[in-house]
Amino acid sequence: MIRRSVAVVSTLLLVVVALVAGCTIDRGSGKPRPAAGPIAKATLTPAADATNVNPTTPVSVTISDGTIDQVALTNVAGKQVRGELAPDRRAYTITEPLGYDAAYAWSGTAVGADGKPIPIDGSFHTLKPKSTVPATLNIGDNQEVGIAAPIILQFKSSVTNKAAVEKALTITTDPPTEGAWAWFPDDGGSRLHWRPKNYWTPGTAVHVSARLYGLDLGGGNYGDSDLTTDFRIGRSQIVKASAPSHRMQVVRDGRTVFDFAVSYGEGNEARNVTRSGVHVVTEKYEDFMMSNPPFYTNVRERWAVRISNNGEFIHANPESLSAQGSANVTNGCINLSPGDAQAYFPTSLYGDPVEVTGTSIPLSAADGDLYDWTIDWDTWKTMSALQGAPSAVVSATPLPPQPAGAR
Repeated sequence: MIRRSVAVVSTLLLVVVALVAGCTIDRGSGKPRPAAGPIAKATLTPAADATNVNPTTPVSVTISDGTIDQVALTNVAGKQVRGELAPDRRAYTITEPLGYDAAYAWSGTAVGADGKPIPIDGSFHTLKPKSTVPATLNIGDNQEVGIAAPIILQFKSSVTNKAAVEKALTITTDPPTEGAWAWFPDDGGSRLHWRPKNYWTPGTAVHVSARLYGLDLGGGNYGDSDLTTDFRIGRSQIVKASAPSHRMQVVRDGRTVFDFAVSYGEGNEARNVTRSGVHVVTEKYEDFMMSNPPFYTNVRERWAVRISNNGEFIHANPESLSAQGSANVTNGCINLSPGDAQAYFPTSLYGDPVEVTGTSIPLSAADGDLYDWTIDWDTWKTMSALQGAPSAVVSATPLPPQPAGAR
């Protein structure tokens, strides 16, 4: 009896061991089921086989119930894209923008908490723009500019998605400065200006960021690249130019440093009127060949400071020396003696305001591309795609095209 009992117990123990050590038994069929697969799972962003992916879209792989062993994202040439592995090794994130119209593929492995490996694989393709549109900023890094300088973003072709562009732009100033963007008429491409409500505070530090790469500009066109610049506002220097007085004062930081005898436009016809309004210094030349047919062609002038694109300069002119301080006889420029022009020339900066008063025609859009300060602030804000519907800029009656040289 004792031997039979031991035999029965032994048989029962073998059955239990078999159930524990062997495959799981499917109770319905009585057949063993295969062992469970790896528990780790890889999630790709964007998903595998995605197309038309924006190249600035966040790209990553995330592992659940496991960690990354090795991983890489490469383009068709085999070049690895820069990325960053999370400290817990559960995620890998791409840290540089991708290219347009390009294929990328994941490779690598992850290991689950159960010790079983899984592959990291999959590919996707970025969007193909109709074209990419370059853009430029008018002020370079570390440049010092005058207190009336606008920030100008010039595109090489037309932009229709203007609100999206403005949202991609950031202006940071120290001290804080109230200002706004305004869209100007296309001139070979869309153009956007930012200016403060009032003249800049001297010494202001300015940072501009334009996140244009990957941005839909409209019509199948996308931004070519991001842009940034850091610059500084210099001293306050304002040119006070009253035509009836035949004089010009240079006021620096509130103090008059020059008071010159000058001659303004004769005003015998519209093309010879120095425009009234706030002009802005844009460039300067020690020597400049000026033309204003039929009056003169290719005349060499000295110490020329451009104040508008309609041909207005502040420059030396020995020919008008006898009239300077007593009569206005020029074709629209502000003429000084050679000595006075040479003294003023090195003090001028891009962005200095030149406030002309007392003439019969106001500065306007008809006179070139930089007439920002002739637009009142309320109107300026409506020219933003975000702050209101753009409105037409009121300008003087357009004049016949003028030559690029001085007037």
